[in-house]
Amino acid sequence: MPRTGGADVNLATDSLPRVVVQLGLPAVASALLLTAFVSLDSAWVGHFVGGAGLAAVSTSIFWIWMVVSMAEMVSVGLTAVASRRHGERRDAEAARAVGDALVFTGGLGIATAALGLYFLPRLFATMETPPAVTALGMQYLGTYLAGAPLIFGYFVVDAAFRAAGNTRLPFIMLVCATIIAAVLDPILITGWGPFPQLGVRGAALATIGVRGSLCVVGVLMLKHRGLVAFGAIEWTRIATIVRIGLPTAATGVVFSLIYVVMTRTTTRFGTPALAALGLGHRIESWMYMVGVGFGAAAAAIVGQNLGAGQPDRAARAGWLTLAMTGVPGVIACAALLLFPDTLAGLFSADAAVVAEASRYLQTAAYAQLVVSGETVLEGALGGAGWTLPPMITSTAITLARVPLAAWAAMHWGTTGIWWVISLTAIARALAMMGLWASGGWRRAQV
Repeated sequence: MPRTGGADVNLATDSLPRVVVQLGLPAVASALLLTAFVSLDSAWVGHFVGGAGLAAVSTSIFWIWMVVSMAEMVSVGLTAVASRRHGERRDAEAARAVGDALVFTGGLGIATAALGLYFLPRLFATMETPPAVTALGMQYLGTYLAGAPLIFGYFVVDAAFRAAGNTRLPFIMLVCATIIAAVLDPILITGWGPFPQLGVRGAALATIGVRGSLCVVGVLMLKHRGLVAFGAIEWTRIATIVRIGLPTAATGVVFSLIYVVMTRTTTRFGTPALAALGLGHRIESWMYMVGVGFGAAAAAIVGQNLGAGQPDRAARAGWLTLAMTGVPGVIACAALLLFPDTLAGLFSADAAVVAEASRYLQTAAYAQLVVSGETVLEGALGGAGWTLPPMITSTAITLARVPLAAWAAMHWGTTGIWWVISLTAIARALAMMGLWASGGWRRAQV
């Protein structure tokens, strides 16, 4: 089978360890690079704007997760459809699927931005954040929402390259965009030289700049490689993409709403606790994004191998990809246990925030050993087009956080909340392993 769109390996025939490494490492590097930029962005806000600014960014992230979940609906569905078509050697149909997805997601991004901006004041009122945090949060989230169409387009571009087995080119483009945005970030926040002082708005603009530029350049690169084709939208194809991706989007939306409710529980313990909740997620996201990167690779490998009629090879790919996250998991666990104050101090000079975030990180350390089991195997299951059972399972466990966190907060304060988050994360990872082992995904139709 010929390589597709400049892919470095053939996902259906080359040595499986080589496939996982060559497809997975650039995807992981891309995910970690985005995480590094977002972490740096938060650090600039924490140091230049202060604790209220960090809390504003931290609470905005829960609504941003919801926006990203809608983008991932198209991304997950497109990965399953396009990778299956590539595996069946129907590359022209894969390209048409990408074109349809880009047009559809453009409209979806505009609608999401309009609704988000309309309801912006209510979003923060729902979380009952302090007035100073609310004012800054509306600036940050409002700016981010305005760029939603470009962000949505980036997710489609990334899925198109990944489905074709090409993760190296998107990584190279991401490096260039991130370097430029990382330079602009503190300039926009603080107003160096001729630039105005934009504060948290500047941080959001820098974030939009990374994915927005990748969306535009990425579409041009897809066109150059024959990986996208435009024409009259085939709505049955869009329906398939949405059918596959919708459960994943629903999982993300529910996850975001649950954190909004948990934010109200955390708010009772003050701004340092709010900041620590978001800061802890920022630091945890390093290990989470390792799983996301390998999960993206697993989705493409599983999809193409099912398309090529090789379900056993697809099954091995899922387990092998998961195994490669073991060493990073141990390193992350040790780092959070041994250096929580140092890690928290990178993001804030506020002693109260650092102390609370340190407690969060030490509690979250144990989950790092298995947390990638959820993201890697969710990616693999999505690549197979089997997304409803993972949604039901993950949502049920995440919903349990609301009553458990409220109960734990009454008995142990914020420490109780942090333990509930960690233990339920472990439970979701184990549940995904069980679903992958069940083999039900082998019968999914795409």
